[in-house]
Amino acid sequence: MVLKIISFFAACAIAPLPGSAQAALFSGSADTSLQEVVVRAFNSNMRWKEVPAAVAVLSARDLQQSTPVSFVPVMNTVPGVRMEERSPGSYRLSLRGSLLRSPFGVRNIKVYWNDIPLTDATGNTYINLLDLQQVSQVEIAKGPAASVYGAGTGGAVLFNQPLAFTDTAANRFRLGFTAGSYGLNQQQGEWQYSNTRLSSTVQLNRLQSEGYRDQSALLKSGLVWQTAINGGAHRWNTLFFYTDLSYGTPGGITAAQMQLNPRLSRQSAGGLPGALEQKAAIYNQTVLGAVRHQYRISEKLSLKDFISLSSTRFSNPFITNYEKRNELNISTGLQLVYQPFASQPQLQWINGMEWMINEASINNFDNRGGIAGAIQYGDMIYSRQGFFFSQLKLPLGNRLTASLGFSMNHQAYQYKRLSDPGSQFQNRTINEAFVPRMALSYRINNQLQFYALAAEGFSSPSLAELRPSDGNFYPFLNAERGWNMEAGIKGFLLQQRLSFDLAYYRFLLRDAIARRTDAAGAEYFVNAGNVLQQGVELMLKYRIYSSAHTFIQSIMLNNGFSYQPYRFKDFRQGTAQLDGKQLTGVPEIVNVLGIGLEAKQGWYLNATLNTTGSIPLNDANSVSAGSYELLQAKLGKAFTFKQTRINLFLGADNLLNQRYSLGNDINAFGNRYFNPAPARNWYAGIRFGLH
Repeated sequence: MVLKIISFFAACAIAPLPGSAQAALFSGSADTSLQEVVVRAFNSNMRWKEVPAAVAVLSARDLQQSTPVSFVPVMNTVPGVRMEERSPGSYRLSLRGSLLRSPFGVRNIKVYWNDIPLTDATGNTYINLLDLQQVSQVEIAKGPAASVYGAGTGGAVLFNQPLAFTDTAANRFRLGFTAGSYGLNQQQGEWQYSNTRLSSTVQLNRLQSEGYRDQSALLKSGLVWQTAINGGAHRWNTLFFYTDLSYGTPGGITAAQMQLNPRLSRQSAGGLPGALEQKAAIYNQTVLGAVRHQYRISEKLSLKDFISLSSTRFSNPFITNYEKRNELNISTGLQLVYQPFASQPQLQWINGMEWMINEASINNFDNRGGIAGAIQYGDMIYSRQGFFFSQLKLPLGNRLTASLGFSMNHQAYQYKRLSDPGSQFQNRTINEAFVPRMALSYRINNQLQFYALAAEGFSSPSLAELRPSDGNFYPFLNAERGWNMEAGIKGFLLQQRLSFDLAYYRFLLRDAIARRTDAAGAEYFVNAGNVLQQGVELMLKYRIYSSAHTFIQSIMLNNGFSYQPYRFKDFRQGTAQLDGKQLTGVPEIVNVLGIGLEAKQGWYLNATLNTTGSIPLNDANSVSAGSYELLQAKLGKAFTFKQTRINLFLGADNLLNQRYSLGNDINAFGNRYFNPAPARNWYAGIRFGLH
């Protein structure tokens, strides 16, 4: 089946074309937009190919090529990235295998939205609060980010939606509606206003789904208001964000149950009720406000700073308890950028810091069929995380540029069980004085760039690991750390019709944090040993056809390949030594092939084939999820009617009707590893834009 699909894609790409079209194919006409993309990761403000790191950029065009309701398909086109959705709204994200310690959500990755950290002082990120409408570009920095982003061994993800100023006052309105299988419906609205001094946008979104499985319904509503004020030497940005999110958590099932009925939720067993009986779900109401400021002090010196405040009300009726959590987060940061010569952007020195505080009141009650009963225990936890960094970018001749940096990191927790009379605060502090990052970039010619880097990663245990769902406190859990060595080459070939990014990396992670579960399914975490994560990533984008004179005007072929033979080294599970076993939850080979066609009269077609190898589901590698081929496609037509821009589209997911699990429960108790993904499903929608 896979060979047939690849053959079909290839046939589309090289099918005989009219004479004028064939002439255009070999004329060198191409879209060189990638070369003009400015990457902001590591404060580089450099063109993509010049950045000495494995940084991938997803443009607004990329984000619009698949479903409008989920980040998952487009994020998974990037080599080394694996995003999962165990049920609607339940996201999990990993970079280069950073999944071992993440039963849900995002850990070990620093996430920013418009330069405001979404990752809190506990190391947790509620990435599912974001809507695709609220992002127009994504930058993904893979591997330890050390010098600029502080602690973390997975990398950093930067979600951006910049606001633009216009010479004359302008209003823009956008509306969107999407409907699809399993009761999917989505409504989006946006208003933008801009002039030479002010830019403002208000966005509303609502997303609902009945879900593919029992106890997997989703309802999310959100509001975002952003402004940018141009004050000459000063620029101010404000952000107000509110999301009300609820989704069912059906839980894992066994392989036999998945084959019998993949729509089942977790069943009752061993005296414990099932997910449907306990109405297992997540409820999250989060409000965030932030102010960001930029000040150009002089031609050589500039200052950037921010402050944000957020509050989260989180509830989780689970199988064994009902957790209620109130969180308050404060974060602030600043950067001082010194660039002595405007004509020499390669010479730059940046110093900065970030400081975050989290206050969490966590209470666990009996779960009586989705209703909170008697209290089991109540805790108060204060978390503080901060780091200082310095980074120097230095030209070493006409072709060679060096980047040298380090961060100094601090993580502290104060824990007290309020439900135990006379209990005292327990303290846990983790410091790492010096975490370096060094990179070299060599310009081979105007189209090709080689880079090499060495970076240390350091990642403290998160609050959800020190105080996991089993309700205990684990103060002696240690931080992960390790060195990443990497080399790569990237740039353009074939008269800029082909862009590529090839990287090899070797990362030895020490004191790896691993998830364990007890008989009730409650989790806890241990430092299990070391992991060798080495691999190869290859990204290719090839415009094989471009012509303004034929019906098919453009054909683009994309391919993302990841080879990830990660292995345990000196790794333990209880008394068992697991050296040489494959890293849990990570497929060894992933290949994502995509084709995009644009035609006259606004027609377009995008199709993606994701081929993922088998995935070990426990540390002993005794159980694996089978490989799968996920075919997705989107057909649409964009046109203008009077003053309104209209985009109609029809899409399909899992066209091959594969039975697979997109988000497995690793090291699960009772063999409940699988969270089945939807069967073949459809969606259709319309977007209106009035300018």
